[in-house]
Amino acid sequence: MSDTPKSSPYQRYLAIAAHKHYVVVGGLNASLEIVLPARRMDIEHYPQWAKENLSASDCLVIEASTNTWDLYDVTAEVAGRVVVAHPLAVKLIANARVKTDKQDVYKLARLLAGNLIPEVWVPPLEVRELRTLIADRRRKIKLRTMTRNRLHSLVHRHNLTLPEGGAFADKNQSWWKALSLSAVEQLRLKQDLALLEFLDPQIEAIDAELARLSNCDPWKDATPYLMQLPGFGVILSMTVLAAIGEIQRFPTSKHLVGYAGLGASIHESGQTHYTGRITKQGRKELRYALVEAAWVAVGSHPFWREEYHKLSRRMLKGKAIVAIARRLLVAIWHVLTERAADRKADPDMVAFKLMVWSWKLNEVQRGGLTTAQFVRYGLMRLKIGQEIARIKRLRNRPIASVEEVLGRLPELNLKI
Repeated sequence: MSDTPKSSPYQRYLAIAAHKHYVVVGGLNASLEIVLPARRMDIEHYPQWAKENLSASDCLVIEASTNTWDLYDVTAEVAGRVVVAHPLAVKLIANARVKTDKQDVYKLARLLAGNLIPEVWVPPLEVRELRTLIADRRRKIKLRTMTRNRLHSLVHRHNLTLPEGGAFADKNQSWWKALSLSAVEQLRLKQDLALLEFLDPQIEAIDAELARLSNCDPWKDATPYLMQLPGFGVILSMTVLAAIGEIQRFPTSKHLVGYAGLGASIHESGQTHYTGRITKQGRKELRYALVEAAWVAVGSHPFWREEYHKLSRRMLKGKAIVAIARRLLVAIWHVLTERAADRKADPDMVAFKLMVWSWKLNEVQRGGLTTAQFVRYGLMRLKIGQEIARIKRLRNRPIASVEEVLGRLPELNLKI
């Protein structure tokens, strides 16, 4: 008996096994009969083939790969439905004893016809671009850290004393170049300094673009709600927003915790039941960002510091900080879903962070607001800090009043 539904809106169930330079396409009908024999084609020929051979009566699944989103965009324009298969959930294909591209596409097509494909969320273009930008920044930061570590190692190896003002400050470049080293070490030093000189402006350019995007659609509506949480600045907020995408995808905070891989693994069988370490099955950058924010939160916010101390009395510090990261993620779900202020937010700290955020934007990027007005507008959106007229953490720097902001941009009154 067939495991396909008796009635189906699609005539063909097709699958793509994608590789770097080519794709293999094949498919079945609702009766699981081969109607499109598996064929291989160069990846640059696929867009034209798709336009000529696919229609709204086709349902198609794409095996996740490097080229997935490009293939998805092309296919979604002509096919009735396009599904991206979750790579871990279709692991049985990768572990098959007989594995060929031809067999893969038929297996995927059969699962698709039976509505058994575990699919992944397809992020819109702006989410993909933001993820790409953040991943590029992460790679460059890692390369810069490795380079700086090599230079610090050279200093320790020769028992040198670094000059004041920071090892890599512009004023200390001449100190590095004047070191008496062997020819090989001189060459490595010269190349490492050149690499830092190359990386620093690139990272600064990415940071500037992330700051610009943070106050642009579709991110500007959510950014202040993350910025109010301890440990969150512009970069970390954008990292989290890129990883989450649309918060509406997660009906509960537990779903978001599971997506980040911060939920505990569970083994339950018969009379046996126990929980283990976190699953780590989710977006790695989201998990890392939350742990980074958790360390800042426990060091700067009284509530989170106390929570951490309570946890660390009965578990290892590493586990305690992961628990804090998980609770922060739950808080993120609530503030983004409800568009509400964090109940534990420190208004003065939030105002300070909004001011720092405003400094990263020019007047056009702030929507015509001054820095003082930008801070007040952020507090107005969060509905906190009505009593604040000055930022204590900035030597009592004044901020604009509500009346001044509404007088400058009266239409803001409709958005609050």
